[in-house]
Amino acid sequence: MRFFRNRSYTNQLIKHYENYFGGTGTRLKMSNGPIEKLHKDFIVMEFPPSGRHNLFCYCTVGMSVDRTDDNLIELIVYSPEASMSIVELLTVCASYHRNVLPLNLNHTVNIGQGWLIDSNCDNGFISLPYLEGKKLEDFEYSGKTVHCYWLIPITQAERDYKIKNGCEALEQLFEEKQIEYANPKRDSLV
Repeated sequence: MRFFRNRSYTNQLIKHYENYFGGTGTRLKMSNGPIEKLHKDFIVMEFPPSGRHNLFCYCTVGMSVDRTDDNLIELIVYSPEASMSIVELLTVCASYHRNVLPLNLNHTVNIGQGWLIDSNCDNGFISLPYLEGKKLEDFEYSGKTVHCYWLIPITQAERDYKIKNGCEALEQLFEEKQIEYANPKRDSLV
């Protein structure tokens, strides 16, 4: 039997996000792409800039619905602009998570293109949501903790650096060089 079978999971996760961000998000869904391989209730929530952040925040809802293992995650991406390309990115990540290999903390994903137009960042690094903390990260549902992790757009060189030196070294590099995580045109830190 699957762990999360009904709409209760997605409804409560939406409430979790809206309580955290202090407002109603916009529910977005791709009309094509790998959506047939996702749970029928899968969406991406878009939260506009607010007092919390001067950025758009995109959150998956239903990426881990039906999972019975320990890879219970949802993803969050910050953006300086509203963009359906981020909805596509999160939809592809969710499809990969559900149908190929499960994603989790400290994993990297190959986006295959810049996360926004003219961006050198064509990979993503799954990290703790350092900007938010546990209040957003931990979503309790049916006796389990689902983690809402941050997908940080990174360059291929940064991905290679992480593979060679480890995730702690990559995060240290981010801190030392003060990564501009929401700047799609930023230079590689490596």
